[in-house]
Amino acid sequence: MEAIVKSSGSTNLLQGCVLSNVFYEPSTRTSSSFYAAMLRLGGLVVPINAETSSVKKGETLEDTVRSLESYSDVIVLRHPEIGAAQRASDVLRIPLLNAGDGAGEHPTQALLDAFCIMKEFNVTTFDGLTVTLLGDLKHGRTVHSLAQLLSHYKVKLNYVSPDFLRMPEKVFTEVKGRGVPQHVCNDVRSVLAETDVLYVTRVQKERFTDMKQYEEAASLYIVNHALLAAGKAKSTLRILHPLPRVNELAFELDSDPRAAYFRQMEAGLYVRMALLALVLGRVPPPSPKFPAKL
Repeated sequence: MEAIVKSSGSTNLLQGCVLSNVFYEPSTRTSSSFYAAMLRLGGLVVPINAETSSVKKGETLEDTVRSLESYSDVIVLRHPEIGAAQRASDVLRIPLLNAGDGAGEHPTQALLDAFCIMKEFNVTTFDGLTVTLLGDLKHGRTVHSLAQLLSHYKVKLNYVSPDFLRMPEKVFTEVKGRGVPQHVCNDVRSVLAETDVLYVTRVQKERFTDMKQYEEAASLYIVNHALLAAGKAKSTLRILHPLPRVNELAFELDSDPRAAYFRQMEAGLYVRMALLALVLGRVPPPSPKFPAKL
């Protein structure tokens, strides 16, 4: 998909197909990348915003997606409730892609994160990498999905957060069951020197009921040049962030070659193009640059 975009901009692979892009929560990157992915594949998009839909009249999620099924070939859903994507999928006959369900999962983000890491290190496996997940690990659906994806490889995972924002036990147990070493701490400097990928997350204000606790958490971790130097970060380190950022990631890092978060964002377009083609059964032949084994 990357080769297609960079060589010709678009393809007619999904010509005649319609995507319903259904977002019950605010989104910039996920919503627009799915939208752009469908357009670059030659398909059409019906954008649905919960604020201007029949959801405001009390319509259930199930009725909304079953209605959209009548007009669409595939649905992308972002919803604030954990498990909403499964609920919606259970009543559908067409494919549904989970674009984030509350503090639960964000599987397409994990896939684009994985693709970005592969490209940054020019590898086809994650074996041997040490990945440090930093910030709001309790509510961060991106790190829940990424940890579970990486647990299928021979990696080491470090979880850095305040005690009240630790990785959920469910995720920790699942990863442990695959034999992946996990280290929990609250000082990022103690693990920075061994880290290959530093995955920074925003402390999610919208998930907090106690604003004092949010303010405490939001000021704990600020990744900048001073922190990287103090922690003796590798020159080969790669910094990822699902974005948006608030104050946890300094703008001064944007020009650092170790900052991969904008390249990570670009990877989202290609991965979501691939996913749409896969679920609709229209997979193109492999390109010389990205053979089928990848």
